[in-house]
Amino acid sequence: MESRYIGLMSGTSLDGIDAALIRVDADNTIHFEDSISAPLSAELRSDILQLCGTSHEEIELLGRTDREIGRVFANAALQLCESAKLKPADITAIGSHGQTVRHRPPNTERHHEHAFTLQIGDPNTISELSGITTIADFRRRDIAAAGQGAPLVPAFHAAAFRSEAENRVILNIGGMANISVVKQNGGVEGFDTGPGNVLMDSWINARMQRDFDRNGDWAASGKINIALLKHFLQAPYYSQTGPKSTGREQFNMLTIEKSLAHFPPLAPADVQATLLELTARTICDAIESASTDLAPVFICGGGSANLALCSRISTLLSKRVVTDTNQLGIPPDWVEAVAFAWLAKQTLSHLPGNIPAVTGANGPRILGAIYLA
Repeated sequence: MESRYIGLMSGTSLDGIDAALIRVDADNTIHFEDSISAPLSAELRSDILQLCGTSHEEIELLGRTDREIGRVFANAALQLCESAKLKPADITAIGSHGQTVRHRPPNTERHHEHAFTLQIGDPNTISELSGITTIADFRRRDIAAAGQGAPLVPAFHAAAFRSEAENRVILNIGGMANISVVKQNGGVEGFDTGPGNVLMDSWINARMQRDFDRNGDWAASGKINIALLKHFLQAPYYSQTGPKSTGREQFNMLTIEKSLAHFPPLAPADVQATLLELTARTICDAIESASTDLAPVFICGGGSANLALCSRISTLLSKRVVTDTNQLGIPPDWVEAVAFAWLAKQTLSHLPGNIPAVTGANGPRILGAIYLA
């Protein structure tokens, strides 16, 4: 029998809630059916950013924001049902990513028992208000099983995008960027490459009070500062091998300011151009290192709309075909939300939703905690 699932996703960029509807046939074929994007209010976005740093009365703010994100996630799911002319009873489950406010994966300085990740957006509230069984806490489960907690999309990339004719690289550019190298034989490897949109978004917000650089136009108007680029590239994360993951804890406005302190004042557009180059270079270096057979690259995520960034990636990977996931049947803006719908399906089907080689975790297992409607 066929079944339907909704995936809810709000990423590091805080550019809104993506809600995607999929249909899964009896043979496990995935069909993307509908989607909506719901904005985050300025107040809620501010609260989330405050939680990503440090704040007074943090527990009070955490509890209040957790419930509010749960409410807006539930509303997004109900809006999607209305758009698709479906009732909540037609949906088997929601897979909710939640909103990450802290990500401390295991690394050389932090042993597994001290690692943690925290996503808020109360799944009890989502389930109660939507009337739909909700699956959540995917990243926390992965950390508990000695994984990195991110990225969690490679297993979905393998399920949805594998080709028996070629190896493929799926590049997701959100606030952070991650790659999945999907092999013809069904194997997959993946990790976070470093910053995606996060540094560019932070800089344009600080200097021009804009949430993002539309099409990368501001970056394109500047000139790359090679000395600053080299300084950025000294960050230890880039030399680490996978499995690895990262977040705002390592790449944020303070990262930019600390590097700029070593240089005379630079034109803001030149800094933006350098941040774009940093993002493109680290992505492409990771792809060339992980995929040596010139496999084609399919871009997804919000960064796919940054034309200057995608153009630079295409130039740096000139020997490869570089396109987006529209060519594989899912629009690039909706791939992650679809992935969390699929993870909900995997959980309810008692099937693994992770790839141990990607997360470094203790074998295949079911991801996600179930909150019944």
